[in-house]
Amino acid sequence: MDLEVRGIQKKYGRKKVLDNISFAANKGICVGILGENGCGKSTLLSILAGIQKADGGSFCWQGKEMLKKHSTRSSVIGYVPQGTPLLQELTALDNLKLWYADRPAGLKRDLEEGVPAMLGVTEFLKVPVCKMSGGMKKRLSISCASAHNPQVLLLDEPSAALDLIAKERIYNYFLDCKKKGKILLLATHDVQELSLCDVWYIIKNGKLVPFTYDGNVHTLVGKL
Repeated sequence: MDLEVRGIQKKYGRKKVLDNISFAANKGICVGILGENGCGKSTLLSILAGIQKADGGSFCWQGKEMLKKHSTRSSVIGYVPQGTPLLQELTALDNLKLWYADRPAGLKRDLEEGVPAMLGVTEFLKVPVCKMSGGMKKRLSISCASAHNPQVLLLDEPSAALDLIAKERIYNYFLDCKKKGKILLLATHDVQELSLCDVWYIIKNGKLVPFTYDGNVHTLVGKL
């Protein structure tokens, strides 16, 4: 397997939020992670992204441990949290320049035919983040997270509360990622995004439970 998560543990005080979380995925696969609000989806993704520390477990990419090797992880992982990891006073272009600081020629190319172009970020390059809509911020966040062409994207409810145009652009980008062999770990409640996934898991009482989604939302709700 290209990506392996084994025995991830996390407690907040006495509460065990993640209890021996384990799964694996190969290239071109989208893993759907579901569960009620507060179940631990965001915690899991933030641990894999290196934002939080796990109490135990491992995260390997092609046999290399990632949890303790920041340089390796940052070259492989792209992380899109629920919040907005953008500098509010800067424009879309200036935010992108920070992420492309080590390869400005790459930014010029991507503005023409890369992720920012695909997601329509080029339509609001001069707009400050503080004046953007939620959909604009999310598309910019995904563009920033994709700046170094990561092989794994950690996506925490990427299309929540977005308009249909923004949802469609983001969905098409995720399809393109799968075709190019990237792995997506997608925490979501969105029905369209669920159809993008190849395997599904529910986090419940700290445990990761496999689930097969057949398009029946009522069945899914009953499992949460």
